[in-house]
Amino acid sequence: MGTVFSFDVRGGDPAAVEAALAKAVAGLHRADAVFSTYRDDSQISRLARGELTVDDCDPEVAAVLALGAEAEEASEGWFSLRYEGRLDPTGIVKGWAVERAARSLAEAGATGVSLNGGGDVQLLGTPGPQRPWRVGVADPLRPGGLAAVVSAAGTTELAVATSGTAERGAHIVDPRTGRSAVTDLVAVTVVTPSVTWADCWATAAFAMGSREGLRWLESLPDVEALLITAGDEVRCTGGLASRLG
Repeated sequence: MGTVFSFDVRGGDPAAVEAALAKAVAGLHRADAVFSTYRDDSQISRLARGELTVDDCDPEVAAVLALGAEAEEASEGWFSLRYEGRLDPTGIVKGWAVERAARSLAEAGATGVSLNGGGDVQLLGTPGPQRPWRVGVADPLRPGGLAAVVSAAGTTELAVATSGTAERGAHIVDPRTGRSAVTDLVAVTVVTPSVTWADCWATAAFAMGSREGLRWLESLPDVEALLITAGDEVRCTGGLASRLG
């Protein structure tokens, strides 16, 4: 997927967890092979060219496209499954793949899982007794610094995902114009139980801009967010403070 994935897995039977970890890594490679828009032979590329139907593809393709359609509806079109008029589920696949892999490890008996896929993090369980997972949010305007630290204290499922320009430049597209989003934001970090949705909501809110993005994020259930503008203004949802520490 053009990025680095890192696993921190705690507890469980070592042999079972090791086997699950190998299967999770294989699943991530498989997701890349199926969904990559950079590979002409991937199922998603062939589907976009009309060489396959959805029914011809792996069942995961239909599942991801259904999630993407749900995201499009919830964001009033600010999240899109298309790029330059072509089918492109890139905006949802990474989060979905990260979450699926993390949950497979928990199902195998791991008592704590932290899976980071290119900055999209799924947390499950705990790293130890009385110890919550904590995730640092990079400051997009101060390389090497942190804008916040998110804590999973009090919950066994939490995800953190960030969309912005610090790492990859202006790569987020405004679905209405097909061009790079014109926005006052440099980063949006979303905190919610599922990294599939955290990734989608961060992308959509970034394209909206700080004012509309914050209003929309506030309307979503069980979602908190941190928005940073190019002018170094920090805006956040009302309940974010309860997740910092």
